Amino acid sequence: MSEKKLICGNEAMAEAAIIAGLDAYFGYPITPQNEVTAYMSRRMPELDRVFVQCESELAAVNMVYGAVATGKRAMTSSSSPGISLMQEGISYLAGAELPAVIVNVMRGGPGLGNIAPSQADYFQATRGGGHGDYRTIVLAPANVQELADFMSLAFDLADQYRITVMVLADGILGQMMEPVILEKKEQRKLPPKDWALTGAKDRKQNIVRSLWLKDGVLEEINRKLQKKYKEIQKKEILCEEYEIENAEIIVVAYGIAARIAKGTVDKAKKEGIKVGLIRPITLWPFPAEQINRAADKAKVFLTVELSCGQMVEDVKLAVAGKAPVEFYGRSGGGVPSDGEIMKEIKQLAAKR
Repeated sequence: MSEKKLICGNEAMAEAAIIAGLDAYFGYPITPQNEVTAYMSRRMPELDRVFVQCESELAAVNMVYGAVATGKRAMTSSSSPGISLMQEGISYLAGAELPAVIVNVMRGGPGLGNIAPSQADYFQATRGGGHGDYRTIVLAPANVQELADFMSLAFDLADQYRITVMVLADGILGQMMEPVILEKKEQRKLPPKDWALTGAKDRKQNIVRSLWLKDGVLEEINRKLQKKYKEIQKKEILCEEYEIENAEIIVVAYGIAARIAKGTVDKAKKEGIKVGLIRPITLWPFPAEQINRAADKAKVFLTVELSCGQMVEDVKLAVAGKAPVEFYGRSGGGVPSDGEIMKEIKQLAAKR
């Protein structure tokens, strides 16, 4: 049964995870995602599910490892420096092919930085901040409804591919309140978890590990992983293409930056500027083909981020030299305004 609530992003995401079948949550407080831990501390015991406030982010991600190894749905959430501490555990999850969900409500950095919104964890999320050749699926919501909706998708993708899925939000999305419909989503057809550690009575023993010392075995494991990642790149790309059909200028932005940019695009079009927006929803796999196709007609691209320029590198690779790629960003918790983006668009239009 669906229910519409006025709720902040952190709490909407937490309740949506519970609706999606979350069995266990492990977390450690950090601003601006503290509401997640607080909400889970109340709701999970009410439902007779597992909640643990851990002694650190390292403990949290490793508790997730243990829980998902038994076939349960488990997650953790944190904010930028906390996610940095989890990177070794994320690499272990990848090496053991375990399905986990991790939410990063990004804040300003580097270092402890501040508690303002940021998008400067793009490299960490999409390149894999831990060691080894691995990938995580990265989902980038642009509003509170998507933040809620993507939790069900994240768990399904994790279970389907036995992979870590990261939901990449930010301090604005986590804290802002919007009307949200919270409802159970139709689940994908998922493979059985016959690999899980559920006790070996009447069956062969399962072993979950990421340590492979015999000659050549680890290389074969890596080949298997890369084959899976290529399948994900073929099947799971999500992006929004907005008003790009006749656009000479295409803005590329994700998350809260895309939300701001979309309104700016509408205003610029009313002034006669031929402009559109491409919003990557999966940051990995990245919608390179969609951007490359748009570059056949567009004269110039403008990448807008809450960073010094990270996704812009993927945009340049996707455009592949067909058109110039410009960048506008704010860092350290700065947020691009509608007027700032409009100024950049007008300057590009004048040059054209």
